[in-house]
Amino acid sequence: MRKLAEKFDDWSSEPGGRELSAELRHGTGEFLGNRRKIAACVMVAIGSMSAISLYQLGILKHLPEPPIPRLDADRVDGSADAYAKLHTPDAVLGLHSYSTTLALAAMGGDDRSRSHPWIPLALTGKLLFDAVQAGKLTVDQWTKHRAFCSWCLLAATATFAAVPLMIPEARAALENIRD
Repeated sequence: MRKLAEKFDDWSSEPGGRELSAELRHGTGEFLGNRRKIAACVMVAIGSMSAISLYQLGILKHLPEPPIPRLDADRVDGSADAYAKLHTPDAVLGLHSYSTTLALAAMGGDDRSRSHPWIPLALTGKLLFDAVQAGKLTVDQWTKHRAFCSWCLLAATATFAAVPLMIPEARAALENIRD
């Protein structure tokens, strides 16, 4: 297995790719722990959006919900509103959006707040956009459908949890821009 990994490393055509690989996987830098937590939160949201997408595309005929009053994913995710933007199921759009957030969380090494401060600032803006969108969709579930989707609530919770994790790196990036 080690030889295969070494061979894969040799295929890297990007200078510094080997160092970045080691840093992201094994590093203990100042902001890497939070970035890993952000990535985990985003991947929870991606998992939820994936399940909803399977339902919205007709691959799953029903989205299971815990037996809790007011939970009805089928009503929320099968509504006309859920297909209104770009004539596309909204969970598919959510997958694309969260994938962009994940790419920003993964981009660059631990020193990116100094070397490329726009990356943490872009991630901060994207996470704030995601949180506003998740909040709006959560309110819409109740006001428009009088029901909630637990899959959507899970994605929203994961999104809200990621936002404060970005603050330390965003502050460092702003300080480096000011210097």
